[in-house]
Amino acid sequence: MPALHRARRPLALAAFALCTALASASLWADMYDDAVAHAGRPAKDVERDALDHPAQILRLSGVGKGWKVGDYMGATGYYSELLSYLVGPHGHVYLLNNQAYDDWSENRWQGRINDRLPNVEHRQVDFENIGLPSHSLDAVFMIKVFHDLYWVDDDPKDHWPKFNTDRAMREVNRVLKNRGVLVLVDHSAKPGTGATNAQDLHRIDEEFVVQQLQKHGFRLVSRSDVLRRPEDARDQITYKGPMVGKTDRFVLVFRKED
Repeated sequence: MPALHRARRPLALAAFALCTALASASLWADMYDDAVAHAGRPAKDVERDALDHPAQILRLSGVGKGWKVGDYMGATGYYSELLSYLVGPHGHVYLLNNQAYDDWSENRWQGRINDRLPNVEHRQVDFENIGLPSHSLDAVFMIKVFHDLYWVDDDPKDHWPKFNTDRAMREVNRVLKNRGVLVLVDHSAKPGTGATNAQDLHRIDEEFVVQQLQKHGFRLVSRSDVLRRPEDARDQITYKGPMVGKTDRFVLVFRKED
């Protein structure tokens, strides 16, 4: 083979590999963008997209066709719907609420999934005993709800249990497959405050969350700043008043250790 041809061949192979990688990355990105752009999504969900950047959060998870996913305390099912498009007809999404979350969301999940999303199944569960088979889920999403495992409500009318958080997280570990993914988003508290602001501000300290998840067999694999709001002083309540939609939120992706 002439020397010139020998020199060009590695360059051609490298160029081909680069084009293939770029095409693959574009296809992978489109999968998540397309889920968000899916026709027929509720208008309130589309409005929420600008605050929650769901395509970027979903992309971090790697969720794909055929996956089985738990939307933990998924309330009305905003993420459940997006996940349903990603996992497709051979996948399955479990919208997991307890009675308190169903009551709080006024069971609006019914209008979302009934006759619309056949691969999404709502279950009212006890989070200390979810009732799914061990090692049955490829991923679990916990979106702005981890702090609720530390919140205490003394009003019995609200049906909110006093959680044993360790039991709840052991249950998440149990239902996830080995190497399964846990995506966690929550409202930032000030560093060093642990779970003390879960009660009054509905916030939680990011590094405390990392420590708790590591304690229960999860390894932190990535973080994202996509939902950061550095102007948030982290001293106001999150779900009502002037901070609605304006809180600093951390995004953590864990993988269950083998």
